[in-house]
Amino acid sequence: MEVVVLSHAEVTELLPYDECIELMAQALVDLTEGRIWHPLRSVVRPPDEPSLMGLMAAHRSAPAKDYAIKVVCIFPGNRARGLDSHFGTVTLYDGETGKPLAVADAAAITAIRTAAVSAVATRALAREDAAELAVLGAGVQARAHLLALATVRPFSAARVWGRTEAKAHELVDGLELPFPVEVVASAREAVEGADVVTTTTASPEPIVSREWLAPGAHVNAVGSSIATAREIDAATMAEAALFADRRESFFAEAGDYLLAVAEIGEREVRAELGEVVTGAGEGRRDAKELTLFKSLGLAAEDLAVVEHLYRRATETGAGQRAEL
Repeated sequence: MEVVVLSHAEVTELLPYDECIELMAQALVDLTEGRIWHPLRSVVRPPDEPSLMGLMAAHRSAPAKDYAIKVVCIFPGNRARGLDSHFGTVTLYDGETGKPLAVADAAAITAIRTAAVSAVATRALAREDAAELAVLGAGVQARAHLLALATVRPFSAARVWGRTEAKAHELVDGLELPFPVEVVASAREAVEGADVVTTTTASPEPIVSREWLAPGAHVNAVGSSIATAREIDAATMAEAALFADRRESFFAEAGDYLLAVAEIGEREVRAELGEVVTGAGEGRRDAKELTLFKSLGLAAEDLAVVEHLYRRATETGAGQRAEL
């Protein structure tokens, strides 16, 4: 039984941002319209162990049947070792027979598809005249978001803040973008005046304050994907029009919202992103409205990506073939 194995470099080569953005837009529509189904993610968190393992499985029923599962290990201590904190794989299975078809590096998939989903949200929800971009964070996701967001809005400038200024400079110095990028000394300096704000940090406490956000700003809240951490303050969650990749995930896993409920009370999600894309859900109402997309990362997105990678690898001969 032959399986295609795709490395980090091969995933990156086969998944350019512009293609992945369209792929993610369709995956979110497929999820909203019922062609993709998946449960909430499962987390294996042993007692007294700082690491964890996450499992994200999904099934596609149309146009062809497939299963996929992402298994990712998260080791916070890896940063001190000079390693990525996330390692894992995404595996694709034939939906008719259960035969494994492909195994791909999860880190590359996660980085690119997460930023691509934020680009879909920015294209759908940010003002057409959005000119200034702020990115909070200086890691893998910050880099991916600068590259992805540059494809959907003609920004005139961007500001980047990271807790380690040297790392932020390293990030910026290694990028080629169609607009200048400035490293700033504080999150506030990055956010104030920005039309699009994207948070990509591992912070457990808010790093964005409502008073910093300009009228009509759009926020992509990306860094927290668990119920016990948040990057966005309660006042922002209270005043913004809220959008989700998936409502069920938002109300179960979005720490940005769940940790604010005691202060602001319960709020509704205006629409899932897939609904906004199709027009079934209402998006931005006017140029002064504050909009916020809460990204949690979905198994549906991983499924769509690994399907695409398998097709491209079959067409191009990319990857290694292994016998199981």
